[in-house]
Amino acid sequence: MDVIRKLPVGMQDFEDLRTRDFLYVDKTEYVYRLATRGKPYFLGRPRRFGKSRNGE
Repeated sequence: MDVIRKLPVGMQDFEDLRTRDFLYVDKTEYVYRLATRGKPYFLGRPRRFGKSRNGE
């Protein structure tokens, strides 16, 4: 049987996330690998990502 978990959209409290059975993916190992390998990585993002709507 598959377990369906809720997505924690906008949730900031880790304890609340765990006790209310929201989906959580720990990516610590991947961040460690990126930081400890000796070659550079390009972490791209879409154009205008994080920009304000009024052109500032």
